[in-house]
Amino acid sequence: MRAVVQRVDGANVTVVTGSGAEAVTETVGEVAGEGLCVLVGVTHDDTPEKAARLAAKLWSIRMLDGERSCSETNAPLLVVSQFTLYGDARKGRRPTWNAAAPGPVAEPLVDEVVARLRALGATVHTGSFGAHMRVSLTNDGPFTVLLEI
Repeated sequence: MRAVVQRVDGANVTVVTGSGAEAVTETVGEVAGEGLCVLVGVTHDDTPEKAARLAAKLWSIRMLDGERSCSETNAPLLVVSQFTLYGDARKGRRPTWNAAAPGPVAEPLVDEVVARLRALGATVHTGSFGAHMRVSLTNDGPFTVLLEI
């Protein structure tokens, strides 16, 4: 599993349905104030055990102000699935997505990360798997870390 973790001072994710004049935008997840925005990518050999390890790391990583963690401050997390984290653009001009797990494999593992975080006591907001989403955030620092589990 791969995660891009950003310390934020506010973040939200909206889902866009329809197009043109018929487009509807709905906020599906939001963190107000200090917290973490986490983009999660899943590859073919990921497991529920890796999802549990990622959740534990996210809950305890000291990225917040004063080198504190979400577990210490009860700061919320916004978790958004993002298969493009496993894109490969080393050759040619168009990325390939061969390393990204397909939806039926990835979705339950992203859900497992969220469930494990909640079991640890975290307040977790999410995007909508497979939807056209727009993520907005204020990166505080800026402070961004790439985690590989």
